[in-house]
Amino acid sequence: MEISLHYAFLPHDDPDAALAFYRDALGFEVRNDVGYDGMRWITVGPSDPSATAIVLHPPAAEPGLTDAERRTIAEMMAKGSYGAITLATPDLDEVFAQLVARGAEVVQEPTDQPYGVRDCAFRDPSGNLVRINETR
Repeated sequence: MEISLHYAFLPHDDPDAALAFYRDALGFEVRNDVGYDGMRWITVGPSDPSATAIVLHPPAAEPGLTDAERRTIAEMMAKGSYGAITLATPDLDEVFAQLVARGAEVVQEPTDQPYGVRDCAFRDPSGNLVRINETR
């Protein structure tokens, strides 16, 4: 059996700020940008069309959510404990420097972790944790 990861989903609460981070700071291409009922779903990813894409979605669009659940999601996003993703690069220091120069919010500078990974972390404009691992 052959299987691969096609999409990963992250919530956003400001589509323009999300585009500024994922397209302009990270350099991902916009693969799709769909609006419906005042909300936007934006699909971004590396220039390789076969690579996994990220769908940035409005968290309130989930059917069946109560108002209390929507408030909880908004609170978790605000403190950065709702969404997370891990990206990879062969040159962590270069990517880190470029993201800092583009104004990204640093959570952790490049660090050799005791479990064998060298990584750094940023927070996107919606509060999602974006970790970046160095491929070796």
